[in-house]
Amino acid sequence: MIDLAHPELSIARQCALLALPRSSFYYRVERDPATAAYDETLMRLLDEQFTETPVYGVRRMTAWLQRKGHEVNPKRIRRLMRHMGLEPIYPKPRLSQGNKQNPVYPYLLRDLSIVRVNQVWGTDITYLRLRKGFAYLVAIMDWYSRYVLSWGLSLTLEADFCVLALREALLRATPEIFNSDQGCQFTSEAFTAPLLAAGVRISMDGRGRAFDNIFTERLWRTVKYEEVFLKDYEDVPVARDSLGQFFRFYNEERLHQSLGYVPPAEVYFSRELSPAG
Repeated sequence: MIDLAHPELSIARQCALLALPRSSFYYRVERDPATAAYDETLMRLLDEQFTETPVYGVRRMTAWLQRKGHEVNPKRIRRLMRHMGLEPIYPKPRLSQGNKQNPVYPYLLRDLSIVRVNQVWGTDITYLRLRKGFAYLVAIMDWYSRYVLSWGLSLTLEADFCVLALREALLRATPEIFNSDQGCQFTSEAFTAPLLAAGVRISMDGRGRAFDNIFTERLWRTVKYEEVFLKDYEDVPVARDSLGQFFRFYNEERLHQSLGYVPPAEVYFSRELSPAG
């Protein structure tokens, strides 16, 4: 908003009009490239280890990295884990932070038997590493069949990519219950309005409840071990193409022990004419 070559207004006057301290205009944060590159290395290691041991918090992650020969302290690891949106499973990993202005819905799945498709859908967001940088991945899954109804990628944690994934899923069917965490993406009006309009009951995980969204957490583990960590995506377009192929394989070909060694699509589409379908 500051025009360095403005013919009439000096930089000082422009800063005053914008209520911007002149010193803050001149200040530039310049990260050491070596430090930034090392942070990316640490985040890749954190991502892999957190997928393996999601109960590790800042102290144990710091100790684990130190045992690997990295001279890091808890302050640095806490900053990186917050940047990645990682918290130990007690409470659960949470990328999305709550917004106190948005309504929070009660948890509806306690002691509920999930016995048919489109009875319960769930969603979550996970950190997705790239060769240079990172992105975020959201997926919406039918819990009975484990079928991934839709997914999306974003470079930010704005709600838009979650809303787009939801609208895509709702074009396929309508669930009885939709479960998520209490993150601002999922409590936002843009996300809840389509659900309420379709007559869907909204369920949200309780704070600190480690296994409320366990099916989606298992999906992330599968996606990372069988796809992300093996491919090492160059950038978002490459990630999008490769993930598209993987989710097709996951839905249509990958055999699930919990489903009697059949792929999710076979279960989802063979039973889709349930009362919720």
